[in-house]
Amino acid sequence: MPRSKNIPFFFVVDYLMPLEPRLNPMFGCHAVYVGEKIVFILRDRKTHPEVNGVWIATGHEHHKSLKKDLPSLCSVSVLNNGNGETGWQMLQADDENFEPLVIKACDMVLHGDPRIGKIPKPKKKKKK
Repeated sequence: MPRSKNIPFFFVVDYLMPLEPRLNPMFGCHAVYVGEKIVFILRDRKTHPEVNGVWIATGHEHHKSLKKDLPSLCSVSVLNNGNGETGWQMLQADDENFEPLVIKACDMVLHGDPRIGKIPKPKKKKKK
């Protein structure tokens, strides 16, 4: 996979290389897929800098246990419309422990941790 200057936190992709990750552009960010699962979104944009970092695809049922392993984990505020926690959680880029925690999350993916990753819903077919 070619290294791109436009992809933030490329060390995530490097770290997951044994699993042959794929990158897809998504909402001005980069989604990281392993197999059929989306595991992370890498975001570093000028708008809403408070949500720059690595977004983790997970479900509400895993938040409590993930926060024990990744204590800085927080909800992606731009997704919740003021309605509490979102399914997506994130490690903020400006956190002092950002890189070690992201590497820990990558290790979890490398070891098949079922708490990280979601299979996206199939896209609806366009009507002709």
